[in-house]
Amino acid sequence: MTSKKKVPLKDSIAETVTLFKRYYPDAHCALNYTNAFELLVATILSAQCTDERVNMVTPALFKKYPTPQAMAKAKVEDIEMLIRSTGFYKNKARNLQACAAALVSKHKGIVPQELEALVELAGVGRKTANVVLGNAYGIPSGVVVDTHVTRLSNRLGWVKSQNAVLIEKQLVKLVPMEDWIMLSHYLISHGRAICKARKPDCAHCFLEETCPKKGV
Repeated sequence: MTSKKKVPLKDSIAETVTLFKRYYPDAHCALNYTNAFELLVATILSAQCTDERVNMVTPALFKKYPTPQAMAKAKVEDIEMLIRSTGFYKNKARNLQACAAALVSKHKGIVPQELEALVELAGVGRKTANVVLGNAYGIPSGVVVDTHVTRLSNRLGWVKSQNAVLIEKQLVKLVPMEDWIMLSHYLISHGRAICKARKPDCAHCFLEETCPKKGV
């Protein structure tokens, strides 16, 4: 009796990503935006908040403050009123105003296209910078790691960590750069549709035969 040959992890991930492309052809950033500044603001607001809630708040916010120049001049209290329902609104409002002011004073009102410059802005960490660079500019600076990506990358046996920084470091080594931007969208789509946190629908999953179901 011959034993089944173990597929190298990189090859296994490549096969999974190919399936994701087939099953989630419309995967995309769930935040609504029309330019890099709007995406930056929306991503800052999305911390500890659902994308749906952020999308409910941003239309009025962008109407009143459509540019970094406008938001830089805003009173923090006025921003707070518009974003209150996103949670941690006082801290977020301060960050948004400070971020906009820095864009105006240091970057001529333009959202920079370098990760190092982005993470210097108030309220912006590596995750937010990756979101903006990947989705607004098409620059693969890394892999966005959120709760879905953390859960699924562990369940699939790709990583063994709950630390977003370590997970990203591992994923960028395992996944080709051309798939970095879309990988998080595929994993988020799968996490919402099938591989849910409390009750994953393994019976109807197209990865059922190959997934090790770590932690399920």
